Amino acid sequence: MPTSKRTDTAFTSDNITCRAWLYTPADADGAAIVMAHGLGGTRDAGLEPFAERFADNGYTVLLFDYRHFGASDGEPRQLLSIKRQLADWKAAVAHARGLPGVDPDRIGLWGTSFSGGHVLTTAAQDDRIAAASAQGPMVDGLAAALNVVSYAGVGQLARVSARAIVDQGRGLLGLSPVTIPLAGAPGELAAMSSHDALDYTRITPPDWRNEMTARMMLYLAAYRPIASARKLRCPVLIQACTRDSVAPASAAEKLARRAGPNVTLKQYDIGHFDIYLGEARETALADQLAFFGSALR
Repeated sequence: MPTSKRTDTAFTSDNITCRAWLYTPADADGAAIVMAHGLGGTRDAGLEPFAERFADNGYTVLLFDYRHFGASDGEPRQLLSIKRQLADWKAAVAHARGLPGVDPDRIGLWGTSFSGGHVLTTAAQDDRIAAASAQGPMVDGLAAALNVVSYAGVGQLARVSARAIVDQGRGLLGLSPVTIPLAGAPGELAAMSSHDALDYTRITPPDWRNEMTARMMLYLAAYRPIASARKLRCPVLIQACTRDSVAPASAAEKLARRAGPNVTLKQYDIGHFDIYLGEARETALADQLAFFGSALR
């Protein structure tokens, strides 16, 4: 039986409204967790079970949508900008620090897939972050781009890049964007077209939009949270899925080795999308609760 209450809240990031769910536990003790989804994901795409479990264990939880996605404002829709999403994380953390009853120095970050890299980048830049948990994280965009080549071929990368160049040009001219599917079947043009990429839809709501602006693919290889590994000072949990077809586990394991003794590496013999459901989710959640219990309390 849930012991927490969920309400709507909002904050601004660069003067754009980002909407969030605030989970308030009956027995809050000041510790809080800020959460957001991965590539093109929204707060209602399989993250509620994680947020509810954290709140039922006494954590105040802020689960938000990035600008341009889900319930948040921002035009054009489905615009995926790494720079803007990192700014949204900073704004979300600032909002959480100002919530009644929250200890501003006991804020933990929770990210998954693409946001797994975001929480590590954010924690490396903010010494007040108390802990960061990265589930199936994308920590090396170059490794992720090479991974696309390994399963889809150079031709796929070339087709996506061509769309991205056109989209970038249209964006500079103030024209409507060119989008590509986030997930597709093998051989289809999409940001992810591995054998299990469409498993993404197992956790998405009926109104989820399977698309993003193509221009982001121009910046993917240059986004490398792994480069900030040695700047991480807070306790960090890295959860690597060893059969991950989207975010190479080898990159996450390399980051854990580089970052030093404050990083805990957990490995699971599952695919990228398996960790959101069933027994795999329960195992991951148990490890996350143990980690946050140690780091935030």
